[in-house]
Amino acid sequence: MHRSRLPLNALRAFAEAAEQQSFKRAAQTLGVSPGAVSRQVKLLEARLNTPLFERHARGVVVNEAGKLLATEVQAGLSRMVQGVEKITRRESNHFELVISAPPSFLQLWLLPRLPQFEASERSIHISLDADARLTPPMWPPNRARLSLRYGQPPWPGVESHALFEDRLFPVCAPALLERQHLESPEDLLTQTLLAVDWETTSRVPDWADWFEQALGASQRLPRQRRYSLYSMALDQAIAGQGVVLASYPLIADRLASGVLVRPFGERHAYCSGLVYALILPPGGETPAPVARFIEWLARQVAELQVDSPAPPRSV
Repeated sequence: MHRSRLPLNALRAFAEAAEQQSFKRAAQTLGVSPGAVSRQVKLLEARLNTPLFERHARGVVVNEAGKLLATEVQAGLSRMVQGVEKITRRESNHFELVISAPPSFLQLWLLPRLPQFEASERSIHISLDADARLTPPMWPPNRARLSLRYGQPPWPGVESHALFEDRLFPVCAPALLERQHLESPEDLLTQTLLAVDWETTSRVPDWADWFEQALGASQRLPRQRRYSLYSMALDQAIAGQGVVLASYPLIADRLASGVLVRPFGERHAYCSGLVYALILPPGGETPAPVARFIEWLARQVAELQVDSPAPPRSV
């Protein structure tokens, strides 16, 4: 008989009845009625065309054919139980970690670095939630949710650890810099300025703030091309379509690769007063997998320190 045609419910009822030598006691174990057990056994006997019990007025006794089948069925059920337990133990060794972060920080800073952590931590399953809103962090058993946020601390009801202090500066494509000879802030007044509509409760400084600091007075700004996603503005800057006001962690990899450059180098950086921060629950013991992720995150922050225009903060 092919396994797809095995009457599994009938076999389970039979195995229990054979072990208990009673339909009534088997029914109590299985949580069904004695009549249901009797019907399943009769179904099995009909399928096999062989009686499995001797039926008497005071009960049933498993016969020789029943004993032979019961031995095999009970061994098979035991193997099934062992398989389920192995999977259960395997899954209990895995830790589910959800990381919530603004889309730009997730895409441009965390994602390129995350495979390194995942390669060394096979038991930690990571899911990513791209959301600019603050998602409450938590760590129930075998799972946790952490948040990485950009904004003005403190955040109420949570514990926050600053990763980077935010400093903003213009960046553009090397070809645009060479073509336009951008040597001073005044030169940007004739350029297309790329801007982002940020989704955050904190006010994010913009070109008007940068120009006021760089030139000492409010300026009549040139046309600004606005985007809903920071990655779109960066792509346009890389394509030579304008100049974007950049935050170092988000463009560090692109500066390193040379697809973007800082026209004024270390000069004319704007301190926004905002930070990139790790958000944790306000209390409770940190789970070991979360502690390892935090240690790895701290190393990534430290590695950025060499090239950063402002020193990162300790985690």
